Amino acid sequence: MLSAVASPLHAQSLRVTGETGYLSEWAVSGNVTESTSGRVREFSGPLTMKHVGLCSQAGPDEKVAEIKIQIAKSSLLPGFHPTVTLRATMTMDGSKCTFSGTFSDSYRGLMDCADAKGVPITLSIK
Repeated sequence: MLSAVASPLHAQSLRVTGETGYLSEWAVSGNVTESTSGRVREFSGPLTMKHVGLCSQAGPDEKVAEIKIQIAKSSLLPGFHPTVTLRATMTMDGSKCTFSGTFSDSYRGLMDCADAKGVPITLSIK
């Protein structure tokens, strides 16, 4: 993924996979496409969220979400490795959830939604 941050030559398409929910009950997957290039790379696209929890009585529930991701590399200081940060907004059922943090091919942290704060999320972006 770091090569996608450093290479502004052409738009990239990346695969997003992961899980979210207090019990990791939602599997997340989709593809995002680069919409701009430069110092901050922006990607967006649809995600499929499939409920994989045990309480699904009528089969797995599926939702479609939209994700917008910004990935930025910090300026380089002599003797230090660059830091890559991720900021993202996921919209599902008209509700927005946001999360941000340090990024290195994957993100593990918490997202805040209008109706729930501190929802665990793990994403891999390749």
